[in-house]
Amino acid sequence: MKRKSERDLMDVDELAEYLGLRKQTIYNWLHKRKISGIKIGKVWRFERDEIQNWLREHRVKKI
Repeated sequence: MKRKSERDLMDVDELAEYLGLRKQTIYNWLHKRKISGIKIGKVWRFERDEIQNWLREHRVKKI
């Protein structure tokens, strides 16, 4: 089984930058359960693989 490294996890700042969004949008999506994350203490973390899968699932395909 592949071990998760620290680089496989992003915090809210990193995810917002990665997606080109404001941090508040990330928090709103978490609240609305549009995306999933892992809360460690008071800090949210996001698995890079999960985010990439989420992006693929929400891609609008050409007709």
